[in-house]
Amino acid sequence: MKILIEGEKYNIEELKDIFDDPKFYHQEGQEATILSVGYYHSYEKEELIYMLPKVFMADSETTVFGLSKNELYNLDTSETFKHKSEYNWIRQISVYFYNSLLQFKRRNKHSAIVQSSLSATLNTNLKDKEYSYLDLLLSFVNFYKKNKNQILFKHIEYKSQQVKNPNWEKTIRKSVPLLTQDKQPIYNIYRNKKKILNNEEELLIYFFSILNHFNKEHNLFLTIDKSYTLIKGRKFELLQKNGLSKLRKIKYRYFNDTLRKMYHLCEIYFSQTDTSSIKKKKEEFISVNNYNLVFEDMIDKLFSDPIIEKKTEDGTTLKHLKYNDDGKIIDHIFDYQSLLDTSDIFYIGDSKYYKSDNTAGKVSKYKQFTYAKNVIQYNIDLLNETGNYYTENLRYRDKITEGYNITPNFFIYGYINNYKNFETSELDEKRDIVKSFHFADRLFDRDTLFVHQYKINFLYVLKAYSQFGNMTIGKFRRETKDKFRNNFIEFFSNKKSEFEFYEYKKQDFENFVEKNFRKINGKTFITKDEKLILAKHKEDESLNEILTEFKEYELQ
Repeated sequence: MKILIEGEKYNIEELKDIFDDPKFYHQEGQEATILSVGYYHSYEKEELIYMLPKVFMADSETTVFGLSKNELYNLDTSETFKHKSEYNWIRQISVYFYNSLLQFKRRNKHSAIVQSSLSATLNTNLKDKEYSYLDLLLSFVNFYKKNKNQILFKHIEYKSQQVKNPNWEKTIRKSVPLLTQDKQPIYNIYRNKKKILNNEEELLIYFFSILNHFNKEHNLFLTIDKSYTLIKGRKFELLQKNGLSKLRKIKYRYFNDTLRKMYHLCEIYFSQTDTSSIKKKKEEFISVNNYNLVFEDMIDKLFSDPIIEKKTEDGTTLKHLKYNDDGKIIDHIFDYQSLLDTSDIFYIGDSKYYKSDNTAGKVSKYKQFTYAKNVIQYNIDLLNETGNYYTENLRYRDKITEGYNITPNFFIYGYINNYKNFETSELDEKRDIVKSFHFADRLFDRDTLFVHQYKINFLYVLKAYSQFGNMTIGKFRRETKDKFRNNFIEFFSNKKSEFEFYEYKKQDFENFVEKNFRKINGKTFITKDEKLILAKHKEDESLNEILTEFKEYELQ
């Protein structure tokens, strides 16, 4: 197994040696840059290759594992890592990473991204119902771990039953038996004059020989009981070439469900390696050229609610704003309680795919503000055309004050702090708030927007994407929505936003607004529960005269 990192440079000769096809890298003199993220396996070279996303780089020199990219590439040859079971983390990451690519493939079967204007994003020669080499490896290991005690017991019991004319005196004296639950001894080593060939064990021999091959090739640290006969070395290479025909000769011997599943696994393996099979592949791969699209889809599955197909008169839907024809997801959007009252508002996010130590650039904030303004306009179009918003509880514009509700925005980055942590999101707010406005003192203006920035554990997202069910994702969404809303409220309540909030004491809203409209334009909003809220910027002196008609208001 070799591990490379997207965007990093490697020696061109080394890459030519492990890849049969140069489509995964771009040559630049004696070096080449990895272009793809994905999984690759060569049957001829029996080499597993992972091209991990650039988020696995902690900085320009070191990966998040504390190793350089070259040390990670040569992980299998390093004596430090090769023989220590505590470094099984790399296999766990590999499994989740591979499963995330399959999940993306399943979720985007008919998406335009396959024929993207950016490039052919998703590349694979694996068919939908086809086993890959890695699928087989994992299936063999999982099957063995789940059934090893039952298989071993049956194996030893069967061998004991097949013994003819044993010399029990020598057997008891020289062998240590296994004890059943009833304290009955079963001998797996026995003494007799004539050894009996157990033809019924051919399937076990094939299965454990394949498992042993996987174990040696990929340092899986499996312990295989020594009582099994194993085919190794050149004999195993020969078995790989003609194993399918040998296996099919014993097909009808097995009726036990466990043995039939074992037979099926062996059959799939030999169908991949048997040289007589016309379906044999030289290589298999699944790779993505623009991994930011996969990351966006992973975040979107975690955060976004299902979209209602509600059209404006020109046919525009929220889905049109969310998904571009080139496959880019411009935002992660969900409706949730607004910051001012119990009405709802859209929370609009944008995922940023960088290395673990990077943050969003200047261009990103302008894109985010464009996304937010498009969503606001979509809802205003619905209001103007139908008298309603996207849902009944959404409230964007107050018709009396002509003020706009605050639209919460956020960036979210993937990062890796602990490469062994797949269980916690480590969702954390970065303290630099990005803002945009036409008028600094008008909070309830459609052009006044604030963007909070968050980072999230990439490994948690990776696992959640392919492993989490609807209940787990639902729980995460509820907790995250609360967190985002509370952080926005804290931002305004602690005056970090430079605004103070006041509530009008009386109920004659229309008269007050008409009389003071020029002063309060973009600075007031009437909530769902009929409260007129004034947001005063700390440098705005024009409102001092009317503040006597207001009392302090606290967001909650």
